[in-house]
Amino acid sequence: MKDNISYIPENKQDKKWGLTVCSLGIQKVGPGETYPPPKHNPEYMFNPAVGRVLSEYQLLYITEGRGRLVTEHGGSFDIKAGNMFLIFPGEKHSYYPDPETGWSEYWIGFKGSNVDSRKEEGFFSPRKPVYDIGYNEKVIELYREAFLTAKRQESFFQQLLAGIVNHLLGLMFMTDGNNRLLPDEEGRMIVNRARAYMQESVETDLRMPEVAEYVGVNYTTFRTLFKQYTGLSPAQYFINLKIHRAKEMLRSTSASIKEISIILQFENPEYFATQFKKKTGVSPTEFRKR
Repeated sequence: MKDNISYIPENKQDKKWGLTVCSLGIQKVGPGETYPPPKHNPEYMFNPAVGRVLSEYQLLYITEGRGRLVTEHGGSFDIKAGNMFLIFPGEKHSYYPDPETGWSEYWIGFKGSNVDSRKEEGFFSPRKPVYDIGYNEKVIELYREAFLTAKRQESFFQQLLAGIVNHLLGLMFMTDGNNRLLPDEEGRMIVNRARAYMQESVETDLRMPEVAEYVGVNYTTFRTLFKQYTGLSPAQYFINLKIHRAKEMLRSTSASIKEISIILQFENPEYFATQFKKKTGVSPTEFRKR
């Protein structure tokens, strides 16, 4: 995972939209490495032993490793892969990865009346800053899309970023709520491990019985569990991952359609194009033009 950090100025017109993005980043911190890495703007740097106060919300997603979060009103929380946590403006806080494991994090900072009103209505509270969503490739895709949008800074990009933040908050709220309603912790862990393995293997010709073997259950049980928790069969889910990755490559690389089909291990370019259009409604060429 390549580290990327961006800080974004806001203007008066953007503020009228009700939500503006101030900062965002993707970074991997290895075991024993300094945290925060010494590449942030000075106003964002802090000593984890002391903590800091921000003037914006920050939404972080941890995909690997574990660590600790301490907040003024919420207390202390053990953070693990699959957790998202929300930092509130004016709230003293500190967070850091475990030196033994490090962690991989995605984060986005934002502010505005749009989010303030949800806090006032009780949807989000400083007393409950941590959300357990497991490994979710859609969330990762949204963070990556936000970074590419911020990097391009096309006209009205702040309004698009606001939509991405709203999507992230909605997914976090929904997924955490559904997870708390599902009592089968073991089944959820199996599915989350499988999804993480499939994400890591998206550029391979992975077979679903291999995934079942990886998570330690027979294929029939695995397929039933997976569909119960995701609404999709494992094979459909894996194809969706490949299509998501293809969209990312079409947006951000100059690789040809044929090259992308080979990288993602489709049978041939024609089959890739058929599956892409089936899932998105347009051909890979049309998608790239748009």
